[in-house]
Amino acid sequence: MSQALIDVRVVSARNVARDTRLYELARLDGGDLPDAEAGAHIGVHMANGMMRQYSLVHAAKSPKTYVVGVKRDVNSRGGSVWMHYQLREGTQVQIDAPRNNFPLAEDAPSSVLFAGGIGITPIWCMVQRLQSMGRPWKLYFSCRTRADAAFLPELMAMGAEHTHFHFDDEAGGFLDIAAAVAEAPKDAHLYCCGPAPMLSAFEKAAAALPRAQVHVEYFTAKDAASTAGGFTVDCAKSGKSFVIPPGRRILHVLREGGIQVSSSCEEGICGACEVDVLSGVPDHRDAILTAAEREENKTMFVCCSGAKTDKLVLDL
Repeated sequence: MSQALIDVRVVSARNVARDTRLYELARLDGGDLPDAEAGAHIGVHMANGMMRQYSLVHAAKSPKTYVVGVKRDVNSRGGSVWMHYQLREGTQVQIDAPRNNFPLAEDAPSSVLFAGGIGITPIWCMVQRLQSMGRPWKLYFSCRTRADAAFLPELMAMGAEHTHFHFDDEAGGFLDIAAAVAEAPKDAHLYCCGPAPMLSAFEKAAAALPRAQVHVEYFTAKDAASTAGGFTVDCAKSGKSFVIPPGRRILHVLREGGIQVSSSCEEGICGACEVDVLSGVPDHRDAILTAAEREENKTMFVCCSGAKTDKLVLDL
C-alpha cells in the first residue's frame, strides 16, 4: 500500500442521523481510488494540522469515491468538530489510502455483528458486503435513541430476520450483549464496533470463543501508552541505537533521532506505526493485535507500546 497522500474533494455532504454526517470524497483528477475492503478506514488530514481516521461506508475495487461517516463528539479533540463545521461540498483535503485492522472473514459460515452508535459505519460496510455475497448474517444495532441511528431505514429494509435494533430510551436499559453472543452459532464470526463499555461487555461475553472468530475495533485507546522508559531500542537497518528515557514514547525518540516512522492516531488504534520486532519483548498497549499476535512478538506499534526487556531490536 502506498504511503503517498491522495488529494480529494468533497463531492457531497449530508446528515444521516443526529450529529452524524456522511462525506463523499473523490480524487481531484477524477481517477480511481485504491481498493477498499469491508472494515477499512482512511486517514483524513485536516487544515488545522490534525489527522483522524474514519471507517469507510462502502467497499469496492477501484472505487471512484470513498464515503465516511462522522459523528460530532461533544468531547471532540478537534477532529469531528472540524469535519462538521469546516468540510463542505467542494472542500479539498488530503487522505491516506485505506488501511484495514478490522477485516471481514468473507468465507465464515455466518457472521454476527454488533454496532453501537457511530460504530455502525464499518459494520454497515460489512453488512452490505455480506448481503451482496448472499452470506448468512445477523446484526445487533444499539443506540441511545432512534435519532442517533445512522442508516436505520436501509437496515430496517433488510428484514427482521437479519436485524435487531435496541434503543436505550425505549428499552429502559442497555442491550444484553451476553445473551446475544450466547445465541450466536458456534461457528460464527463475531464483530463489534462501538463505545468502550460496549466493547468491554462484548469481549467478556465472547471470551470463551476461539479468538480467530472474535473481531473488535476501537475508536479510542484501549490502554494508556507506555511511558515507563528505561530501555534501549536498536534500529537494525540504520544501525542507530536510542535510549528511551522515562516519560517518553519510542515513536517520538526515534523521530528526534532522524528515524522516519509513519504515524497517525498515536493511540494504537490506526495501525500506521506498525514495526517488525527482530528481538526483545514489547509491552503492547495497542488495540489492534490479538492475544496470539502479542505473544508472537513479531510486530508492535511504537506510538504507544514500550518494552518488557532491556532492549528491543526493530526493523528500522
